[in-house]
Amino acid sequence: MVQIKSPEQIAKMREAGLVVAAIHAATREAAVPGATTRDLDQVARKVLADHDAKPNFLGYGGFPATICTSVNEVVVHGIPSDDVVLKDGDIISIDCGAIIDGWHGDAAFTAFVGSGHAPELIELSRVTEESMWAGIAAMKQGNRLVDISRAIETYIRRQPKPGGGRYGIIEDYGGHGIGTEMHMDPHLLNYVDRRRGKGPKLVPGFCLAIEPMVSLGTAKTVVLEDDWTVVTTDGT
Repeated sequence: MVQIKSPEQIAKMREAGLVVAAIHAATREAAVPGATTRDLDQVARKVLADHDAKPNFLGYGGFPATICTSVNEVVVHGIPSDDVVLKDGDIISIDCGAIIDGWHGDAAFTAFVGSGHAPELIELSRVTEESMWAGIAAMKQGNRLVDISRAIETYIRRQPKPGGGRYGIIEDYGGHGIGTEMHMDPHLLNYVDRRRGKGPKLVPGFCLAIEPMVSLGTAKTVVLEDDWTVVTTDGT
């Protein structure tokens, strides 16, 4: 079942989304060489408290932190830690959420730590973000869920990768419905899988978190022993 929202409910979701945006702004500023990923988690906690919002990551399935901090080859679900110290040239994905009056917001962004980043990392981030906007543009009445997947995949496949080859579109994780829960039906792939069919029609009130994840190499991932941290199998 897909949860369809009223305009008033979407307005409440937007309040949660604005808190997420405030977390993004604060953690982006704090993601500097020498900071730990736990430092960023503390920043996020303060923003949530300042906005009287609740975290939706903390405790979710046992997740032990307020945000996910995924550095370099970590794709998603990195756990903030005192042991992970950011250094010049790192890239970090910061994923976070907020709850306002029972309605959820959820979004991630990639930050560049310090300077001296390899050009292919800058291009990787651009391609991933632009594929998100391509997916958003395909989310219109009359389309189906697969049209969003196709738009994301098509954009990525048309981008030349520095050094040759193809970008890896992560296979095991994707976007999702969102509303009164953080993760709801339907699951949104970032590529077309014909075995899954076209998916539901898009209608007003259909809300999705669109989450492309792209690597410089493989599409394959593995979960580390902490049962959360997801990394590419080739370290890209």
